[in-house]
Amino acid sequence: MKILHTISAVVILFLLLLMILLRILLGASKAFFLIANIEVSTIFSAFIIFILQFTLNVTSICGVIKLVIFCTILVVFIVTIAIVSCIRLGCSTTFSIFIVADILLFVLLSCGYLCYRRRYRRRNQWRHVQSPLQIITAREQELHLDYSYLRHIAGLPKNFRYEELSAATNNFQNQVGRGGSGSVFRGVLSDGSQIAVKRIEGEVRGEREFWNELVAIATVQHFNLVRLLGCCHIPGDNLRYLVYEFIENGSLDSWLFKKNNREEQEGDEVFLTWPLRYQVAVDVAKALAYLHHDCRLKILHLDIKPENILLDTDFRGHLTDFGISRLMKREETSVLTTVRGTRGYLAPEWFFGDGISEKSDVYSYGMVLLELVGGQRNMKVIHEGVGVENSTMRLFCFPRIVNEKMREGKVMEVVDERLVRRGDVVEKEVKALVCIGLWCIQERPEVRPSMELVVDMLEGHVDVSMPPETRMFMGGFLVPMTMDVNSMNDDDDDENGSIREEVTVITSFNS
Repeated sequence: MKILHTISAVVILFLLLLMILLRILLGASKAFFLIANIEVSTIFSAFIIFILQFTLNVTSICGVIKLVIFCTILVVFIVTIAIVSCIRLGCSTTFSIFIVADILLFVLLSCGYLCYRRRYRRRNQWRHVQSPLQIITAREQELHLDYSYLRHIAGLPKNFRYEELSAATNNFQNQVGRGGSGSVFRGVLSDGSQIAVKRIEGEVRGEREFWNELVAIATVQHFNLVRLLGCCHIPGDNLRYLVYEFIENGSLDSWLFKKNNREEQEGDEVFLTWPLRYQVAVDVAKALAYLHHDCRLKILHLDIKPENILLDTDFRGHLTDFGISRLMKREETSVLTTVRGTRGYLAPEWFFGDGISEKSDVYSYGMVLLELVGGQRNMKVIHEGVGVENSTMRLFCFPRIVNEKMREGKVMEVVDERLVRRGDVVEKEVKALVCIGLWCIQERPEVRPSMELVVDMLEGHVDVSMPPETRMFMGGFLVPMTMDVNSMNDDDDDENGSIREEVTVITSFNS
């Protein structure tokens, strides 16, 4: 733009000098008057262009070109009138008066147009002017939208209002599950997003589990971890709410064990196929490897079980429920804590006072692997005999049977019979899954592999060797002294299966 102004100034100066030179050479002749009229019109049009550009705030090259075209048309019109007048009137006084009147008319029209444009722009500006309060409110809304968008992208949790959650869940009527710490409700937000609202109950334990879960998962980001959308905590209220993304296909146990309600409703067997089971094993292993090795602090989940593994529309596994999780510094090897978790999945070190570590999660994961293979609970109570007085109780230990069949070369005999009938089981993958599971449930924590190594073995990057002999603990199925034996069957739900700081009895088998 500056270059254009410089060129225009040079052209105007050249025309002025040329007009003076022609006046000296031609005198007051008709030719001089015609040439001088053309030059003056050109200089005047350039002047008008600058005025219009400044007044209308035209800064683009396209806008300047439009102004030049406009002024050129006016100049051609003025010069045409001047030529016709000069031919008809000659270089007389009448001709000079006519030319001056013509130029004054052009100036008046240009000034009138400029005044109209300025008045029109000012009127539109005042029409759209907002009060200071409106400006501040609009800016706050804009910042709120920007902040909400950034929070959504970054995965940061939101502080929901109780009324918002109540409306989304139909006043907490749409219950889809219940666990040891509270209930889970399905809901739909005002923007159409489906959510799962976990209501954590209890005054002391509920408060601890609420903050445990919030701190553990609020800042972690992984595809195979259920995403925490936000929370709701009302001071003085014993009810606390965690808001998660809704996972469509529910928990793994409903697709794994034979007590599936869908089978009763539809009349057909509904279960997870072998390729999907293997993929779930990989998904959960990657989630635990991330928690143990890729976070700033090591996060111990401490409650790995099928009920805490959710399946999305593609049946990919997502780990959830961090209510009893524990954080560890990276330099720490173990921590001491009270017994917590679910029987059937607890590692032996919980009860020996040696402290727990990420290897405790590895043990629980190994138990889940064996359940993926067999399609049944690892630990069951079997009643033998008739009547209460004559009946005896026998504990069924599936990992012990798997270990025996594996060493006998008959590993396919422990595979879920529904998968065998379907015929899509890969024996090589079954052997790998069983061996990895037996490695994970070793009695000594230091013998168990890390979750990073487990992922490599599942994906075929590392060969899977035969695990060593070990004692098969019923430590996971540790029986609280106050619990009725009749409640310890395969139909126990999560509420009966969770152990929260109870006294337990240790039982073990030699494999």
